[in-house]
Formats: sequence, structure tokens, C-alpha cells
Amino acid sequence: DKTVSLRKDLSEMHEWITQAEEEYLERDFEYKTPDELQKAVEELKRAKEEAVQKEVKVKLITDSVNNFIAKAPPAAHEALKKELDVLITSYQRLCSRLNGKCKTLEEVWACWCELLLYLDAENKWLNEIELKLKATENIQGGAEEISESLDSLERLMRHPEDNRNQIRELAQTLTDGGIMDELINEKLEKFNTRWEEVQQEAVRRQKNLEQSIQSAQETDKTLRLIQESLAIIDKQLTAYIADRVDAAQVPQEAQ
Repeated sequence: DKTVSLRKDLSEMHEWITQAEEEYLERDFEYKTPDELQKAVEELKRAKEEAVQKEVKVKLITDSVNNFIAKAPPAAHEALKKELDVLITSYQRLCSRLNGKCKTLEEVWACWCELLLYLDAENKWLNEIELKLKATENIQGGAEEISESLDSLERLMRHPEDNRNQIRELAQTLTDGGIMDELINEKLEKFNTRWEEVQQEAVRRQKNLEQSIQSAQETDKTLRLIQESLAIIDKQLTAYIADRVDAAQVPQEAQ
């Protein structure tokens, strides 16, 4: 009987839709690791593709039901047409929900990847500062050389807050959705602790360099005054020698 065959096709399609909803849309998902999230994205993509492929089956059933209705007695129309309408509505709703969830998870994955990029960029910057701090740890030289080191450190420290703000916002977006909250909080705590430590050390080093510059400037000033004084004495003594003045005649200068 054609009606039985059509109802069987409709029932099988309904069962597949119900199973897909239970498997991909009704379950509570928890994503604690990147692997779990990536696996969920891939599974949902496959489910979406499978749903798209089922469109051919739905169209065949629709054509078969419509062809049957066109030839069958009116009494057989209503129930079969109602079942077809329910199937089409359920299928379209499933496709829409799968597309929506797939898009959401892809955005979540992109958000996670972006967070990793920003963390990597900021950690590289912190590496540069640590290298610079190490290079200025026992710096030797005059005021000019120390000043150049200080300028170099200060230029490196003039780093925009944009990346750190992005890290905070991306992490908040993910953890608000319960996505890898433990892992992200751990990464964030580690990053923030390191950031604070490096910043504090950099501020200390800046103050030390500023003090070193001041000390070097004072030393340079003292040496310059000594050199000027020695130059005057040297000039005076040279004049005495030229005039054949005996040391006994100028006891203060002789001393």
C-alpha cells in the first residue's frame, strides 16, 4: 500500500531528526579543554553537512506525498499532508538550529585562538623586557651611556594596553559561557602574575638607572672641576719653571 510506504518514509525521517536533535542540540556540553572544543566543532560541522544532504531525501518524500495526494481520494489527503508539513517544519528547524550552534562554536573556537595569539604576543614583549633588564643589571659607564640604556628601557615600557585589554575581554567572554574556565583562569593568573612582576622590576630598574645617572653626573662634574683645577696648577707651575722660580720662593705652590 502506497500510504503505508509513504508513512514509513515520513516516520524514518522523523526518527532521524529526533536523534540528531538529541545528539547535537539537547545534550548539555562542557568544554574543559581545547581538544574537547575542537572535537565538538568538527562533529557539529559533520552533523550540519549530513542535515544538508538529507534535503534530497526530504524533497523526494515531499514529491512522493504530493504526487500521491494528487491521485488519491480526498479522505487520504489531510492526515498525510499534515504529517508532511510537520516533517518539513521539523527539518527546517533542525537545519537552522544546527547552523546556529555550529556558527556559535566556530566563533568560540576563533575567540580561543585569538586569546592564545594575544597571550603569545604579550609574553614575547615580557621576554624582551626581561632581556633588557638583564642587560642593564650591572651596567658600567658614564652618565650618557646609562642614560641611553634608560631611554631604551623606557621606550620598551611604552607598550599599549590594547593587547592586555583584549586578553581580559576574550577570557571573560569564554569563561562567562563556561568554556574552558579553569584552563583560562589558570593561564590568565599566570600571565597577570608575570606581568606584574616584570612591571615592578622594570620600575625599580628605572629608578636605579636614574640614580646611577645622577651619581655619574656628579662624578663627571667633580672630575671636570679637578681637571680644571689641575690645568690651572699645571699652567702656573709651567710658568714658574719658565721663569726659573725656586720652590722655596713659593712654599704654598710647592706644597
